[in-house]
Amino acid sequence: MSQHHTLLIVGGGAAGVSVANNMRRQNAKIDIALIEPSEKHYYQPGFTIVGGGAYTLKQCTRNEADLIHSSVKWLKDYADSFQPDSNTVTLRSGETVTYDYLVVCPGLQLDWSKISGLKETLGKHNVCSNYSVEHVEYTWECLKNLQSGNALFTQPPMPIKCAGAPQKIMYLAADRFRKQGILDKFNIEFYTATPGMFGIPFFAKALMKVVAGYGIKTNFTHNLVAIDGATKTATFEATDKDGNKQQVTKPFDFIHVTPPQSAPDFIKTSPLANAGGWVDVHDKTLQHNKYPNIFGLGDATSTPNAKTAAAVRKQVPVVVDNILAIMNNKALAEGYDGYGSCPLTTSLSTVMLAEFSYGGKVTPSFPLLDPRKNRFIWWIGKKIGFPWMYWSLMLKGSRFDIPHKASYVESLTKED
Repeated sequence: MSQHHTLLIVGGGAAGVSVANNMRRQNAKIDIALIEPSEKHYYQPGFTIVGGGAYTLKQCTRNEADLIHSSVKWLKDYADSFQPDSNTVTLRSGETVTYDYLVVCPGLQLDWSKISGLKETLGKHNVCSNYSVEHVEYTWECLKNLQSGNALFTQPPMPIKCAGAPQKIMYLAADRFRKQGILDKFNIEFYTATPGMFGIPFFAKALMKVVAGYGIKTNFTHNLVAIDGATKTATFEATDKDGNKQQVTKPFDFIHVTPPQSAPDFIKTSPLANAGGWVDVHDKTLQHNKYPNIFGLGDATSTPNAKTAAAVRKQVPVVVDNILAIMNNKALAEGYDGYGSCPLTTSLSTVMLAEFSYGGKVTPSFPLLDPRKNRFIWWIGKKIGFPWMYWSLMLKGSRFDIPHKASYVESLTKED
């Protein structure tokens, strides 16, 4: 069996749904189909505060069918392989779909199996992860019953979805312990495979002050490689400044694990992938570097930006407008500058709103406010404003933009 569509979209997450609905607003007649097997759609930026007890999974969940425009054909199947020379995608069912234009945005793959023992113990023995929809509520179950002990939080090698998420839940937990008057009964440690708290020094320095305020111990270049839930021990591969590696085992009473992540396997083995396994696109036009009628956006692409929903929001109009430009024999616009945003929940009432573009340039949407400050207004944004923007504007295909720029932040960066 085979079918043809003018625009075919692989992936029905934040990127895929937004592209479909945005394109429909720009062109009411174009034939669009979207490949997505899942019937539920999750607002993943909310998972951090679900695990922290400030939000519910129900608030993060919608039916996929309710989000896709009725004129867009939903192919409820998995994309299995690509044949770009014949403009064809083969589905897991064996059906083939041909296209004139293809948008690839399947998101990231969570590689739980790369940590020995994790799959067997996740969701038990106080081993949890906000990255798992099946276990995000277990994080809160653990934290609200914890009274003392070793509380560990881990971060794998980059790239991952939202680089700040592994430490956000740590601050929420620490603040809750402090409010309960039991913070001094805990040894809280952050184990990260990275060499610092954040990839952008401007924010890393500010976050180290947050860490110090809670008395958290940091362990850089420590990558979690194994976990034993029954004995409550975690094993890390520690790398020193000379590149020497050794294994370190740490007992825990609670551990929040962020799994290693990569492009989906069906992308890695496809003709669309670069040497690293990512969808190989131009970092500003988001057009594939080999196949001009193919575009990519979101977490699975080769662009060196933060993998966040905020990045997708900026990428969607670039992809849509450039596809329309090709249709009308017009030049493509280099419209994406690498913008990403990470609302860092530093307590149960404050957020540090980190915004940046390619090269680690700090580009806040509100440049008169020092972006290193922990503010209550951004907490309201995290709980109310940003989810509303996601469900009511972005996914529905509306275009809204708050210009981001450096302003006096550049001088602050130089001073630091």
